[in-house]
Order: sequence, then C-alpha cells, then structure tokens
Amino acid sequence: MPVPAPNLYPPFNIVRLSHVEYRVRDLAKSRAFYVDTLGLQVTHEDADRIYLRALEERGHHCIVLVRAEASDVGVLGFKLYDEPDLDQAAAWFADKGLPVEWVERPHMGRTLRTRDPWGIPLEFYVKMERLAPIHQHYKLYRGVRPLRIDHFNMFSADVDASVAFYNEMGFRTTEYTEDAESGKVWAAWMHRKGGVHDVAFTNGLGPRLHHTAFWVPTPMAIIDLLDLMATTGWVDNIERGPGRHGISNAFFLYVLDPDGHRIEIYCSDYQTVDPDLEPIKWDLKDPQRQTLWGAPAPRSWFEHGSLFEGAEPQEVALKAQPIIAP
Repeated sequence: MPVPAPNLYPPFNIVRLSHVEYRVRDLAKSRAFYVDTLGLQVTHEDADRIYLRALEERGHHCIVLVRAEASDVGVLGFKLYDEPDLDQAAAWFADKGLPVEWVERPHMGRTLRTRDPWGIPLEFYVKMERLAPIHQHYKLYRGVRPLRIDHFNMFSADVDASVAFYNEMGFRTTEYTEDAESGKVWAAWMHRKGGVHDVAFTNGLGPRLHHTAFWVPTPMAIIDLLDLMATTGWVDNIERGPGRHGISNAFFLYVLDPDGHRIEIYCSDYQTVDPDLEPIKWDLKDPQRQTLWGAPAPRSWFEHGSLFEGAEPQEVALKAQPIIAP
C-alpha cells in the first residue's frame, strides 16, 4: 500500500512535537540519568515531578518525569499554531468518537487531552510558559549537550492505519519502509516542523513508545556521551550505536534510562520543508536501511518498548521480519 498523498490543509495546524511525560519509579535515579548524564536542564522540581528542557528550547519543558509505581508513558504533547486550532482539534477528535477533555497542566495554557484510535494519550496546547534563552550559556553544556527534542517513534500494530490517521492531522511522510511481499508499509517517518520526522511508526506490538529523540550539536557530542556513560556506571544502558542511519541520514545512538525508556541521541538529518517533497521508499530487506554502514540492529531494538498508560497493545498483523543482528 503506498503512503497517502500529503494533506496540505489539515483540520488544525500542528507546529511540532513538544514534550513527553515519563512515569518513573525512582525519581533521583532518573534525575542522575537525564540531568547529570545527558545534560538536560531542570526548570522545576518537587517531590513528585521534575521538569526538563534542552539547551535551545524556550518552552518550560520537553520532558516531565513523574514518580509512579509503573514505568510507562503518560502522554505525548504537541504545540498548535493558535487558539482557534485548539477548538478545531477538539471538534475533529470528537467527530471521530475519540475522547476530548480540557485539562489543567502546570506551566501550560489551555490544554486538550485525547487519544488516537489505538489509545496513545495525546495532548495539544498553544501556550507554554516561556523561559529566558540559555543557548549561549556554554557553562551549561554538559553530557551530550542536548539542544532540542526532535521526534517520537511508536510501535504500531498497523502502520498503514497509523500513517493514514496522522496524515489526516497534517503529518507528511518523508521516508517509509515497504515489505515487498505484502506491499504493506512496515515503518514510516512523518513530520510537521521541517526535519525528517516529528513522529514515526514501526511495525510491532503496539501501541508502545519506541523512543524519544534529542538533537545534539555534532557526532562528537555522542562520542563524549559514550565515554561518560562508560565510566560513570551507565555502560549497560548503551543499547545501539553509534552509527549512521540509511533512513534520515542521521548520526545516532540509542540508550536506555533507568526504567528502560529508550532515548535516541540524533543529529545530521536533512530539511523537508517543501510541501511537495516526494517520500523516499526503502525495502525492508535493504541492509543499509537501518544503518548506512550495513550493521543491523539488535533484537531488543525491534521488541522492547514503553507502554502507554491506559493503552492495551495489540499483536501485529504484518509478520514480515527485518534483518536482525545475530
């Protein structure tokens, strides 16, 4: 099944992805990982929550760490263009029979809470508390020097259906992987902000969050993080990389936080702002699809993911297998 044509006039205007809420069992240990090791900046914390932003971000937070009994994902957040878009989004989700709730969120204005058809918790807002810029405060550049949140990747039990739904919301496909035998889409990368993706979908038990990615200044920042993690007790949390993706052309590293939530460190993808940019098609069995240099991903990369709070994962219908490292 080919990917759908881009919807250039969606029912509401999503600017970009914004933030993720991770529910974690040990807040102090998570702080040691995200702040002391990765280098994200604390904007507020109390006994139950830590709010973090990256170095180029003006919004109050891109990650919220919430103390909880279970390690799962509370919500994925997206910024809309203006206030009328919030009401249009509420009407659109309600028309599809999906939940619509207006919620109070600290450091944010009016916020719409909903779920996609598979149960992924989503929230949309226009206003978030603005903070003073810190991108030239170079004394803060520690760890991997994270500059901004870049994308979410989700496991989906039906990637074609996920792509169709998010396409309706205005996400445009930049690259996709097709299973040649079935003609179905095995994975897809979709954007709003002009990079390769704000969201991606990978065939697998879903919905689950595969990873959240952060953009960093250079590949050398990734090497520095590896040296730091290898010498400060985090070596077992290095899962995959470093390497260069075929898809997106990005230099990457995947690491796991103390609760097993996967974080990608990411740089060097390309610009996708032209609305008529044709998506790039990859074959599932192409060895350069995963890594341009030909190295396949480990089995954990295809099987491990974070549950979404309140969503029940479903088995996939498409049983096609990518190349997996022995």
